[in-house]
Amino acid sequence: ESLSKRQRKKLLKQKQWEEQKDLRRQKRKEKRQKRKLERQSKPDSSNEGSGRKRMRREVVPSTLRLIVDCSFDDLMVLKDVKKLHKQIQRCYAENRKAFHPVQFYLTSHGGQLKSNMNENDKGWVNWK
Repeated sequence: ESLSKRQRKKLLKQKQWEEQKDLRRQKRKEKRQKRKLERQSKPDSSNEGSGRKRMRREVVPSTLRLIVDCSFDDLMVLKDVKKLHKQIQRCYAENRKAFHPVQFYLTSHGGQLKSNMNENDKGWVNWK
């Protein structure tokens, strides 16, 4: 079978991509090593920097509570359940990074939402 011009171009690009894979991997490795050496050579004056561990130590918990009632997921179509799951993930992640995190609760968690979270995000069971 003869290939169209577009298919030949795609195959050529794919072939070049595969051939250059090792080169890209090597460049990434060198870049990581260079950053590591730079971090090690810097003095410890970066304690006031924006490191995540530093931020987590300064966190002051809030007395506010955020409760998400998931008992209405049986009234939603699957598309809406997936959107709700993404919103809950985002809220949880942002709350973890916050300087004043609120107490975050999910209630009536079951049905479609729970099955969707089990399929797409197995780590949710470790949430605090």
